Amino acid sequence: MSARKIEDRLVIASHNPGKLWELRQLLGPHGVDAVSAGELGLPEPEETETTFRGNALLKAKAASTASNLPAFADDSGLCVEALDGAPGVYSARWGGEHRDFCAAIARVERELKERGAEPPYRAYFICALAIVWPDGHVEEFEGRVDGALIFPPRGTKGFGYDPIFLPDGLDKTFGEMMSAEKHALPGDGSIALSHRARAFQALASACLNLRQT
Repeated sequence: MSARKIEDRLVIASHNPGKLWELRQLLGPHGVDAVSAGELGLPEPEETETTFRGNALLKAKAASTASNLPAFADDSGLCVEALDGAPGVYSARWGGEHRDFCAAIARVERELKERGAEPPYRAYFICALAIVWPDGHVEEFEGRVDGALIFPPRGTKGFGYDPIFLPDGLDKTFGEMMSAEKHALPGDGSIALSHRARAFQALASACLNLRQT
């Protein structure tokens, strides 16, 4: 059975400014009218699930129910092999109440040292995407990118753990990349690089129509 298409308006179920900016960049070429949960005054549900997929679905369902529109949510995070997959679904929470990712990065480095881990610090980003329609229909997608962590952090672009993540085969961290570089492999805009872009590429192929020019 083919995936259901998104026809016009879509709620992005996020209050994270950096994430909203990236998602709108990805949605831009597809002619979808995207409005954020924050712009609609929707509350941000507590992320109580233990998987990326579960949290993405939880957020999308809450936004779709509250807005009576199709809602799109993602849950993503950094998984560090030497930390047994942490911070994982708790990636944002490692930054404390104010989501201070400088503090979160410092905690990752501290815990690696406390465990006696030695570089290369293998890690990967995971992104789970979910779209939920008001009638309960669900479409889900996932993307992953592997790499290693480097310290000290490099770059001020992106957000979250981007300045310490060096994707395999490249010499720039996500924090040093412009949006176009992070969303696609250099020289080939059809191939997604970041975990979010890879998940979104799968979603776009299934649920979105390219805008005709």
